[in-house]
Amino acid sequence: MTRQSIALAAAVALAFPVSAQEPSGGAASPNEIVAEASAEEWVTIAADDLLVMTLAPDADGNERKVTIQMMPAPFSQGWMENIRTLARAGWYDGNSINRVQDNYVVQWGDPNYDNPEADGAAKPLPDSLNAVPETAYTVDGDAIALSVKLADSERDLALERGEALAGTDETTGIILANGLVDSYSQAALFDNGWPLATNAGDAAEGEPATIWPVHCYGMVGVGRNYSPDTGSGAELYTVIGHAPRHLDRNIALVGRIVEGMEHLSSLPRGTGDLGFYTADEANMRTPILSIRVASDLPQAEQPAFEYLSTEGETFARYADARANRRDPFFIVPAGGADICNIPVPVRRVGG
Repeated sequence: MTRQSIALAAAVALAFPVSAQEPSGGAASPNEIVAEASAEEWVTIAADDLLVMTLAPDADGNERKVTIQMMPAPFSQGWMENIRTLARAGWYDGNSINRVQDNYVVQWGDPNYDNPEADGAAKPLPDSLNAVPETAYTVDGDAIALSVKLADSERDLALERGEALAGTDETTGIILANGLVDSYSQAALFDNGWPLATNAGDAAEGEPATIWPVHCYGMVGVGRNYSPDTGSGAELYTVIGHAPRHLDRNIALVGRIVEGMEHLSSLPRGTGDLGFYTADEANMRTPILSIRVASDLPQAEQPAFEYLSTEGETFARYADARANRRDPFFIVPAGGADICNIPVPVRRVGG
């Protein structure tokens, strides 16, 4: 695929939708569209793909739990193995939230590891952890059939413009939200419920297509030291501000917060370097009581969640509505959206 056709494939309906120019009063909001999704369009998140972090109760004694959906294959699997190992060894228990940097990240782990404000000995790590190379920040595009997805995006663009496809008279169809114009890559897209970006490469020049997850609000990543260190998964962070996309391909992303974000984003900011709590602020570190893989919890304590399939018609409508608000409050549809401004809907099920 040439660079020109890659650009075309990326510029699907979300970038320049035909209907964006004229708002229609009374149109459904994104939330209303999601509420109309059929049961078949919701995908169950396996309990083995969820982490439950229990923080110390708040000042009023209220329980604080944070649930993280872990990154699926083919992304970040070396780190994911480490995180499951650390959780099952109880290594995270007794650690704390050590860094809260405004409009950036909340970071947790051993308060004496890689912390400019610490003066104690670091907690020993299990011996069996993977040393993951920097090459694992991205994966080969073939792992998610990237070339097929880009071809589908190009086809959808032709349908949206009302152009007949070569050899057919087909001029209508569902516009899937599987591609976006992106300032940090050649294309952005959703796959199996996750926001991704790609440099699709050039086969003629021997450039392989690569793909990677992106730093949107609520995404969870692995803290690390200077390259070539890639982190083990012992130090984790989540994004609490504007999407720091410059971190893409520089740090491993391993999941996203699906519930309990308010327990992290509302914490007091640290005044030390990078938002770490200083020695005088040690009492502001929120203790971590435990982090467990949800499937290891008793059945009655296992949380259950579903995400809206990003390959379905409802998600396409939802994404278009996020990019072009036509519900009554809005005056001018934006005509496009950054991939991080289209959060994938996730819902708790079963109480």
